[in-house]
Amino acid sequence: MMGWLMLALVALVAALALVLLRYPRKLWTVAATAMMLGAAGYAWQGSPALPGHPVAADAQKNLVNQEMVDLRDAMFGKYGTYAWSYGNLADGMLRQGDRERATKVWQGAVRQVPGDVALWTGFGSALAEYDGNQISPAAQFAFDKALAISPTHPGPPFFYGLALVRAGRYAEAKPWWDKALALTPEKASYRDQLAARLLVLDMLLADAARQQGQAPRP
Repeated sequence: MMGWLMLALVALVAALALVLLRYPRKLWTVAATAMMLGAAGYAWQGSPALPGHPVAADAQKNLVNQEMVDLRDAMFGKYGTYAWSYGNLADGMLRQGDRERATKVWQGAVRQVPGDVALWTGFGSALAEYDGNQISPAAQFAFDKALAISPTHPGPPFFYGLALVRAGRYAEAKPWWDKALALTPEKASYRDQLAARLLVLDMLLADAARQQGQAPRP
């Protein structure tokens, strides 16, 4: 019961944020879709009617985020691309719980095809995840390489921003997600997904700023 109450509260806060942030009405449906998908995912996997309980990370062998795989394929191409071929191989390693070998797949990929923007983006993401969602100098180098190879592709700024979000560096992530959305064609199949994620990030930053403003001065 508590889980459903929390979902209802989140929905209310989201609706208020849309008004306060003056988001264009045409994006409201995107936010609503994101909320519905989140609620559905919680209902299927989170068991909202049951009390919470910790889950051991070691028990999870499958480390693949299928949503991110699908988004990667949509942004960089699927069949016949280097990203799809090497990505599938790396994903296979992750499904076995072997993040180290998955990272080495991406490392080998950029050595074989050093001019491919998707491979450098994948390598940067893999390095960041391997380092506990922290952006090491090696991961930063990989992302910088991807951004330099194709500065007008929305993929590198989006996945770099995602790595920043996972590292808890939300304010730093925002300009990169702004850039990714700006570079995304209007009719791209994944545009609404980027817009929804950016909306959630904006709401998070606005809430953090509001709470900081209410905090007592030392």
